[in-house]
Amino acid sequence: MPQSTQAYWIAESIKDRAFEDHYDLGKELGRGATAVVYKCTLKGTDQAWAVKIMDKRMEHKTAMTEVGILLRLDHPNIVRMREVYESVDNVYIVLELVTGSDLFERIVTQQYYSEEQAAQAVKDIITATEYLHSHDIVHRDLKPENILYENLSQDSKLKLADFGLSTIVSNKVALVTVCGTPAYCAPEVLKGESYNRQCDMWSIGVIAYILLCGYEPFFAENDSAMFKKILKGEFVFDEPWWHDVSDNAKDLKVRKLLVVNPKKRLTPTAALKHVWVTGMATNKKDSTRETLLRKLRNFNARRKLEVLLAIKMIKAMILEKKV
Repeated sequence: MPQSTQAYWIAESIKDRAFEDHYDLGKELGRGATAVVYKCTLKGTDQAWAVKIMDKRMEHKTAMTEVGILLRLDHPNIVRMREVYESVDNVYIVLELVTGSDLFERIVTQQYYSEEQAAQAVKDIITATEYLHSHDIVHRDLKPENILYENLSQDSKLKLADFGLSTIVSNKVALVTVCGTPAYCAPEVLKGESYNRQCDMWSIGVIAYILLCGYEPFFAENDSAMFKKILKGEFVFDEPWWHDVSDNAKDLKVRKLLVVNPKKRLTPTAALKHVWVTGMATNKKDSTRETLLRKLRNFNARRKLEVLLAIKMIKAMILEKKV
């Protein structure tokens, strides 16, 4: 254990006991540029948890932010934190274990996927976001990788995870930091302008769009072209991919969420009352929509490749800094 309190980052972390003294480490569940998530079991019990082990070579602020945010949260649609340990080299965040895969990973394994299922997924995401915003927290990185199914059951609820880019806001202080994943970023964030909670609602609009057609609303051959489309809010409902999608679903995306002016976007509370989100006005056609599933599978495969490339790039940057 460290000899100096300067080696510690987090006031709330357990410092007089090692993580390994209380938990048995299990299989790896996921890996990022600066953290690895494992399954773990509380010693002497069969209680399974997840542990996110964060390398202290990463930015100090990221670990501080995530722990600080998680300490404030308690909601069924958000992954809960149990406790946090700290050593000289690592931060160990013990989390609720979710056994389902992420949002799109789950969908692409199914033989059937309906608009009603999409509406329920969007409802879970908005419900969690409403809770965050009511506690003055902006997620700032809502994307498929950070939206997980609780378990493998058909009626499993979704949970938001990864609060490393989240922040606490007030009505008096505007956000200006450009962060998040570009394809899901609101125009005001990309511009570097001041922004607020409503940036999360734009991200939800992007996710909902993909759920319904299998591709991104602002897809382009390069980042520069994509940014231009995002800044203009320029997207279309291509035929035949949108032919079977209800007008109510399109209404949520076009006039309510993917709106360049954040003041005109629905708040989470208002979005939860939208007829499509409530499930009262979805397309009820009993169709497997094979084309949609095929496009979602292609999107998911491309997404995973992009994540791997991004992780490699960030790791290389960290090693370069260390040298």
